[in-house]
Amino acid sequence: MSAQPSIRVALVDDQALFRAGIRMLVSSQPDLELVGEAADGAESVTMAAVAEPDVILMDIRMPVMNGIEATQRILAAADARGASRPRIIVLTTFDLDEAAARAIQSGASGFVLKDAEPGFLLAAIRMVHSGSAVIAPSATRELFERFTAASPTTPPPPAFETLTTRERAIFAQVARGLSNAEIAADEFVSEATVKTHLSRVLGKLGLRDRVQLVVFAYEHGLTT
Repeated sequence: MSAQPSIRVALVDDQALFRAGIRMLVSSQPDLELVGEAADGAESVTMAAVAEPDVILMDIRMPVMNGIEATQRILAAADARGASRPRIIVLTTFDLDEAAARAIQSGASGFVLKDAEPGFLLAAIRMVHSGSAVIAPSATRELFERFTAASPTTPPPPAFETLTTRERAIFAQVARGLSNAEIAADEFVSEATVKTHLSRVLGKLGLRDRVQLVVFAYEHGLTT
């Protein structure tokens, strides 16, 4: 049986000592491979195009170009090339960080605190690579309640009208930050049924994961 390919990881941070520590941590894992580094956001755009990482650890506050703009440019460049979008984990010093909220709006898969336990960071890399979100939807909701309450909303796209009544109910529960188990209890269905409906909702709306669903709900005024 052939071994699973390694998860290709890249790191973007302006602190050389921090990068060295993460480099050692990632390189110690048999299923992870560090394929690129950059010291600022501008460098990261070129690095990502060349190295084509699966997951990028992205600092928020850097000289030349911050992590928010770098996230936008990396994902746009991948789309322009017709390449797979890398999953981006934002590294931040603050728990409820407006910059982290903006990065998630820009397409990041979540955030991890810089002082998180090494095991948590490694788990986060594996989680986003598998398609999961790094932070719980409830944490995403708290971020967006704090930082986007006054932001103007836009009407939902026509795709939202294609959701069935049950799918809209699941959408609303996820947007509130509930887990699959909590939704299953509320809707009197199995967790497997919730997963099935959620998968259909994400597919119809062109969303990647639960975090992006929460972002979608806030951007289109669907959080009540």
